[in-house]
Amino acid sequence: MDTKFSVAVHSLVLISESKVPINSNKIALSVGTNASYIRKILSLLKKAGIIQSHRGTGAYVLKTTPDELTLLRIYKSVMDNGEIHLLDIHQNPNDQCIVGKHIKPVLGSMFNKMEEAFIRQLSIMTLRDCINEIKKQIQ
Repeated sequence: MDTKFSVAVHSLVLISESKVPINSNKIALSVGTNASYIRKILSLLKKAGIIQSHRGTGAYVLKTTPDELTLLRIYKSVMDNGEIHLLDIHQNPNDQCIVGKHIKPVLGSMFNKMEEAFIRQLSIMTLRDCINEIKKQIQ
């Protein structure tokens, strides 16, 4: 399972809530990974226009508000090709078997519906929702 999305959200919450611009080393300490991996994620977010860096400091700030930044935009920014593809179907079911013959269209349809629901949820949830949930956990 790829963790780029959760690392991106974690990083963006830190960037959003920091009183001063925060750098990749401080983000890496919170995420529990190395700073070079964080910089790769931040590079994708910067390319997508979500964050900007301060020259000379290596620190980052949001270019938008947490209220406007949907989880869908974050997801598409850091995942391969920006495409949402959650589930795969095995490649070679036996067409001589009654189940094997029909499994691809059945699962394909179901998987598409699951991905559509995932996309809908990501499109209505924002970085602000994550921040608010963290604040609830703190209390």
